[in-house]
Amino acid sequence: MDRSLGRRGFLARCATAAGGLCALDPLPHSDQLPRPALGQGLFDFAPAEDGEREVSDAPADYWDSLSGDRAVCRLCPRECRVADQERGTCGVRMNVGGKYRTLVHSRVCAAHIDPVEKKPFFHVLPGAKAFSIATAGCNIQCRYCQNWEISQFRPEQIPSVEVPPARVIETARGSSCPFVAFTYSEPVVFWEYVRDVADAGNARGVRSLVISNGYIQEKPLRDLLPRLSGVKIDLKGFTESFYRDVCDGELKPVLRTLEILKETGIWFEIVVLVVPTLNDDEGSMRGLCEWVARTLGPEVPLHFTRFHPMYRLQNLPSTPIGTLERIHGYAREAGLHFAYVGNAPGHPAESTYCPGCGKTLIKRVGYTIMETALKGGSCSSCGRAIPGLWT
Repeated sequence: MDRSLGRRGFLARCATAAGGLCALDPLPHSDQLPRPALGQGLFDFAPAEDGEREVSDAPADYWDSLSGDRAVCRLCPRECRVADQERGTCGVRMNVGGKYRTLVHSRVCAAHIDPVEKKPFFHVLPGAKAFSIATAGCNIQCRYCQNWEISQFRPEQIPSVEVPPARVIETARGSSCPFVAFTYSEPVVFWEYVRDVADAGNARGVRSLVISNGYIQEKPLRDLLPRLSGVKIDLKGFTESFYRDVCDGELKPVLRTLEILKETGIWFEIVVLVVPTLNDDEGSMRGLCEWVARTLGPEVPLHFTRFHPMYRLQNLPSTPIGTLERIHGYAREAGLHFAYVGNAPGHPAESTYCPGCGKTLIKRVGYTIMETALKGGSCSSCGRAIPGLWT
């Protein structure tokens, strides 16, 4: 052991090393996979036998041809170079005879009706329901992914059902959901489906929300944003080493995504899952809070949520509440007006308070709204405008 590391550094190296060892076998056999259930009553769903599961065959966007029937994907920062009959890292985009295809358009593998607070969006129509859907696939590999059963496997390995965009919107409207939320896995890798559902929803008064890791190139991001009403970005940490070792990704493109969201004016919120010993140190968390306040502004909601042992990081404890409170304090010191503590039902920092007079504006316990004191998007006591989507 390198004694200069200290206990925290030693634990962090052990955890990331363990995650790296697990990553050597990313795709178990089909009979080892769990069977994530679709929302009951939303769609008729009968699991196919192994080897008979269907995938889509639709044109993919954002790619260029290379010599020898190869293709280079321009959707996310990886820019995978893919030979004929091979796939990108996400496992859901494939080169077929020199043409790039998406295998997950309209192939829904999870569908539920959730409160919008579960996403979490705390400044979007409190108490509203979101019709939440996902396809298989992701373009990074977080060692602690809570939805690894669908995000870390190829589409033919898990059950899915064909749900065309128009049917998504019909189901949302029939379930009194003002929003469709693209969530659970990674919407970036099913960009074409997000686009088509969002277009169908905009034509019928159903708005779209994207819950994403933000790992996307600038052009596809800018092309999609006018179709959306809100975005929630999972900011995994604030060091390149954390993104590299724990998520197999990069920090810089995600920060650029956040800058573009600010520039375009779309509503967005940020969530940081606080993982003990890996991304909870004072230096990086203070740096994150100060960067958000300086670059994105003090009005951006920033959620610090509690980690629980999951997937390939089951060797770490749940995040102590005191750690979340400490980091929440850094956000307040940086001047952020709307910092939250998440995955801690009943904690006072779940609720929204007026930065002007301190009045409790939205009292939450978990995903339940207990009371609200907003009037036309402003504090009912002092009249201070509160940013968000309130109508």
